[in-house]
Amino acid sequence: MTQNLQAYPAPLAPFATYATQSRGRLLHEPPSKSRTEFQRDRDRIIHSGAFRKLRNKTQVFIEGEGDYYRTRLTHSLEVAQIAKSIARVLQLDEDLTEAVALAHDLGHTCFGHAGEDGLAEVMQPYGGFSHNEQTFRILISLETRYAAFDGLNLTWETLEGVVKHNGPVKHEMTPTLAAFTQKYDLELGSYAGPEAQVAALADDIAYNTHDIDDGHRAGMFRLEDLHDLPLFGPALNEARQRYPHATRDRLVCETVREVIGLMVSDVIATTRVNVAQYNPRSVEDVRHAPSALVAFSAEMHQNVQQLRHFLWQRLYRHTKINRVCAKAQRIVKELFVAFMDQPNCLPTGWAEAVQNSADNTLRARIVADYIAGMTDRFAVQEHRRLFSTETMI
Repeated sequence: MTQNLQAYPAPLAPFATYATQSRGRLLHEPPSKSRTEFQRDRDRIIHSGAFRKLRNKTQVFIEGEGDYYRTRLTHSLEVAQIAKSIARVLQLDEDLTEAVALAHDLGHTCFGHAGEDGLAEVMQPYGGFSHNEQTFRILISLETRYAAFDGLNLTWETLEGVVKHNGPVKHEMTPTLAAFTQKYDLELGSYAGPEAQVAALADDIAYNTHDIDDGHRAGMFRLEDLHDLPLFGPALNEARQRYPHATRDRLVCETVREVIGLMVSDVIATTRVNVAQYNPRSVEDVRHAPSALVAFSAEMHQNVQQLRHFLWQRLYRHTKINRVCAKAQRIVKELFVAFMDQPNCLPTGWAEAVQNSADNTLRARIVADYIAGMTDRFAVQEHRRLFSTETMI
């Protein structure tokens, strides 16, 4: 039987990130006897409380609207699967790739981007709020699973990948990031290693395809609406020719699967062209290359932009989504105001932290941390407990 050699681990490329050459952790720990440093990072992320709560956090549709819609957890798992597949073919470290992919959305609030927008609005006088910064805060301080340190004490390479997976950090640093880089310089002006670059594009591939699937399932658009879309139109026509008697739902699944394959193949082919052009001999060459090593082709990038425009117009701005988002933002903002005015309504540990802080900015950040960590379901329950007069307990 002929074996697909790409399905099996190959020696790492010279420009990959080698676990044996990791720059280590902020707080030194003895090495594991059974796992590489990047495997330990991945495992710590999976076992974190923030990762578990992603199962009840919105991707596009509010958790509880249906069993088949993506949540932040299933999205993160799909990103990790796509990223690992690309990393394997490009001979990169799969464990580091997976760790960055699994961690990239840990800082998302309840209700997805609607919750983030609401929290950002009320936090504007106190330094603002973004899910990317919140992800970093979770990794370096907010997780409290370990007796020896706050956060997860991840390796330099994983933290770098999470912070820079979308490219060099050129804008003004947040106070959290600025303070951390004084202790552990993540070299924010350079690109991340190739594994993090893979994770970033895997994120694009996952949500641009799976949101089409979820949007169609929710009735936001019809199968016929996909005909004029790049990638999806040709893939749908091919699926119909191959499976003329397939149901509409199966045709969508076949189409989505085909488009994912096309995007993955494009990333691999384009990256190989870039490797031949830049000839990186180490991961440092990748970090200091004039542009990202892992990339879509110009044609695929344009196709992705058209898909984003379609999703923005037909899904993310749909009346049904807008109404739910408006309600979600109101819940988040009212919770923030209530907890700021009456911190004794917070759980004991959180209440003490707020009451012991004389600085309003720090008080607001603690309240924001509490709300950002809520699942959709818990946020609704907390709001009902605070504002509903139907029950007093």
